[in-house]
Amino acid sequence: MSMFEHHDVLAAINGKLPLPEKVEYVHGLLKTRFDFIDRIAVAVYDEQTDLLKTFVHSSGDGSPLSLYDAKLSDSVSLQEILKVGRPRLVNDLEIFRTRAEHTQRIAARHYQSSYTMPMSLNGEFFGFLFFNSRQKNVFEEAVLYHLDLIGHLLSLLVMHEMSTVRTLVAMVKTVTDMSLRRDPETGAHLQRMSNYSRLIAKGVADRFQFSDEMVEHVFRFSILHDIGKICIPDKILLKPAKLSEEEFDLMRTHTCKGMEIVNRMLDNIGLTDFPHAATLRNITQYHHEAIDGSGYHGLKGEAIPREARIVAVADVFDALTSTRPYKEAWSNDEAFAYLQSLSGIKFDADCVAALAGCRDQVEAIQRKFREDELG
Repeated sequence: MSMFEHHDVLAAINGKLPLPEKVEYVHGLLKTRFDFIDRIAVAVYDEQTDLLKTFVHSSGDGSPLSLYDAKLSDSVSLQEILKVGRPRLVNDLEIFRTRAEHTQRIAARHYQSSYTMPMSLNGEFFGFLFFNSRQKNVFEEAVLYHLDLIGHLLSLLVMHEMSTVRTLVAMVKTVTDMSLRRDPETGAHLQRMSNYSRLIAKGVADRFQFSDEMVEHVFRFSILHDIGKICIPDKILLKPAKLSEEEFDLMRTHTCKGMEIVNRMLDNIGLTDFPHAATLRNITQYHHEAIDGSGYHGLKGEAIPREARIVAVADVFDALTSTRPYKEAWSNDEAFAYLQSLSGIKFDADCVAALAGCRDQVEAIQRKFREDELG
């Protein structure tokens, strides 16, 4: 064999493939040796809401848990994995005869066995990696040796992508903190509207053709939508009365300023080609567009990026239902009625319907992320 004759079969994962394609590629290689491994899936964990959420998968015929989330505290078996601190092997899934939705979905696709690995970074748990087969008793010791190697490789790939997003969010939070919280829109507002954005993204996923990964990025990036406001003078940003036409024109520039900040930030940390950079840019620049074209940049209807339409509804709903120096908080009924009155005119009709259809979850988010006595 010559010096350069050997082909590195994993070289593709060093390229710019999106994470789902990398997972599918690794799964394909794994099946050449163990053809009974029918599914690989990643679920990520959000400690603030205790939600475990489907993120990416390679399932061939579709994921049985697409757009699925559940509270980790409701799953005794998954909590046990974290308590023991080791992966879990189940060679016969019939032992889980529960009514839990995720158990029923897995059973409906005829998966018979599983190997579940917890994922962590610097001791911080951030999700699970699942290997499933439609055969029983196939995860023998020799197989598990290879799955451990592949599992940690996939965990590193997921960690890399998630860490990139967390780095972007942390950078913006740092800038915001340094600005001494000039913006009257609080951290609680950002948490609420980002969680509303996720509810809407799930609700419109079929129409918008969103994957679980896209839903997660809408959730994570929506919190950055108003980054451009750090460039707006205090006399305008903090004015407790209606803005003049000249002041409002200057306020409108925060979307373009936000885009400039995002581009500079991505460039400075070498992420210009980050696969989901377009999602972040669209949210930052176009979250004040209106369906009828009357928004900040005049985009109309389907020309408005889908993720921006989602954030627009989430942002306005929380603004309406929050107390501001210049207004009292509206009730949820009043806010939903307002959105519905402008559904298909100012706001995407499906996005409005998706949020209105999650009333219980909206109220749970409001209870979880209340304003404190300092606002």
